[in-house]
Amino acid sequence: MRLRHYLGLLVVGIGIALLITLFSPFASSEPDGLEKVAENEGFITEAEDAPYEVIADYVLPWVDNEDLATILAGMIGVFIVAAISLAAAFVLWRVRGTRRSTAGGAGPG
Repeated sequence: MRLRHYLGLLVVGIGIALLITLFSPFASSEPDGLEKVAENEGFITEAEDAPYEVIADYVLPWVDNEDLATILAGMIGVFIVAAISLAAAFVLWRVRGTRRSTAGGAGPG
């Protein structure tokens, strides 16, 4: 596939992810499945906090509107994941190119 095609897919994918974040304030406030089982089975008190928090509770402290803060936190998360994914793809692309050039262009595929 051509680079232009990949860029188109990337833009569409990020656009869809950003669109979905607009609905994040409507997500259920009920605990997720794992948390619910931990509550039901009585071991929720043994849970520990994550060793780091990029955006704690998906809320930005400098934004007064909680719904807007949740949406913005989701959008920041989309961009963080996209950046990490693109960086990993670039590294893998470079490694693959290096392997092909040292092997004289021979290889699978």
